[in-house]
Amino acid sequence: MRWWDAAFGVIVALTAAALVLEGTRGVPLVIALGALAAIVVAYLLWGARAARTRERRLAVAYLVVLVLGTGVAVSQAGIATFLMFIAFAQVWMLLESIRQGVIGCAVLAVSVTVGIVAAYGFAPGVVLSVVPQMLVTLLFAVALGLWFHLAMRRAEEHARLLDELRAAQAELARTNHEAGVVAERERLAREIHDTLAQGFTSVVMQAQAATAALDIGDDAAVRERLHLVEDTARDNLAEARALVAAFAPVALQDASLPQALRRLTERYALETEQVVSFEADGVGPLPPATEVVLLRAAQEALTNVRRHARAVAVAVRLARAEGAVTLTVADDGRGFGPDVSDGFGLAGMRDRVRSAGGTLSVRSQAGAGTTLQVRVPVEGAAETAPRDRAGSDGRAGSDGEAGSGDGTRVVEPARDGTQGVAG
Repeated sequence: MRWWDAAFGVIVALTAAALVLEGTRGVPLVIALGALAAIVVAYLLWGARAARTRERRLAVAYLVVLVLGTGVAVSQAGIATFLMFIAFAQVWMLLESIRQGVIGCAVLAVSVTVGIVAAYGFAPGVVLSVVPQMLVTLLFAVALGLWFHLAMRRAEEHARLLDELRAAQAELARTNHEAGVVAERERLAREIHDTLAQGFTSVVMQAQAATAALDIGDDAAVRERLHLVEDTARDNLAEARALVAAFAPVALQDASLPQALRRLTERYALETEQVVSFEADGVGPLPPATEVVLLRAAQEALTNVRRHARAVAVAVRLARAEGAVTLTVADDGRGFGPDVSDGFGLAGMRDRVRSAGGTLSVRSQAGAGTTLQVRVPVEGAAETAPRDRAGSDGRAGSDGEAGSGDGTRVVEPARDGTQGVAG
């Protein structure tokens, strides 16, 4: 709008200067300058506000003064027709519809025509000369006004669309932020469940075992259990620090995935006194994210075996073949039936595996053990064909063989529960 104000001021100033330079003197000059002054005052009072607020009452009041003032100024000096440059444009700017704009331009053209004819005493020859010229001027003003009107409407439409786009972007940003917050909460919940919660479970079980050994006076067993409690607590503390610092799992900071899984199974064997076998076949370096998923899956699977399976032997196998890494955890425990419902641990494990583009399956039958298998696709290095070997005690087969005898029920996707590894 500042440019509109500037254009209005320039046109009025040029018209006043032209009146003086052309030689208009006396009463005609006073009347013409008075008409210009009236137009300027009306613009300051009503026109400028109407252009900014679109108030129809102010717009009409200003246009009435503009049309009459232009006609009066032209009637005193023909050079005052300079005012039409800004007058026609303001008519289109201040009136909302095309119909109103055409009518406003016609009224302005009539006012100017009357003013010019009045300057020459309403002579018939002047009328015949001026009217055709003003008709051409009117047609040009209407055509220009239509273009201006459409351009203004298009600009308003673009502004509206831009506002809607900004609102949509803001809503999308808010939604993404909320989704990110929820995803981060879920990730932290899974991390805490897979690390700290499992560690505390181990501490509780070892403390209970130490208490039982203390009741029967077995000092050596008490000391051994307390050492396991201390080691587990230290590991939990390190996991908590790593979680706060958003580092990789402590077990993977100074070891490969097979080494970390071997340590995990060795500690599990010490804590549970179960027969545990571990085998890694053809597994080289893996992406860190894949290693985290597989390590957490093994931790959760072993925790569920400890809590629910009542197993004697557990077999853990890690193999790489056909563009994927497969982790298998099989136990010879009591298994579970089809009525088992999902729990948080297995649901979180499934989410982890899915986020890595992998799949998780659980096969189990009541009284026949459980086999959990996680398969995560991996691109890159050459692969080695897997070797199928039984666990160290011969009870848990490799790669899904344990617990898969006649009548085995396959659970897809994996299910949680109170029996077998699927807790």
